[in-house]
Amino acid sequence: MLPPERTPRQRIMELLTGTRLATHQLAQMLGIPERQVEDHLMHAVKSIVRDKTRRFILEPSRCQDCDFVFRDRRRLTRPSRCPHCRSEGITAPRYGIDSVSSRSGRVDSKGSSQ
Repeated sequence: MLPPERTPRQRIMELLTGTRLATHQLAQMLGIPERQVEDHLMHAVKSIVRDKTRRFILEPSRCQDCDFVFRDRRRLTRPSRCPHCRSEGITAPRYGIDSVSSRSGRVDSKGSSQ
């Protein structure tokens, strides 16, 4: 369990680091309403954008009937209805925070032949 002296936003950022969670999962872990999690999440994203060592990850919602993926959606909340099939069976988006490594991870094109 996380220490209670941390703010909800700090706890959300800590919980999302290295994993993917939906707002209802975060709400259950933190013991606060899902709407509050969504509000805190918007502010946490702003903090993460300024931090060059971390990046915010959004796994978009998907229609369970036609598999439409809401890739271009800017809101962090779950959509209410699919624009293609009008279904309301939409999965919740999942969020995460990943570390950005200082190295580019590129391999030298010449390679070492020793």
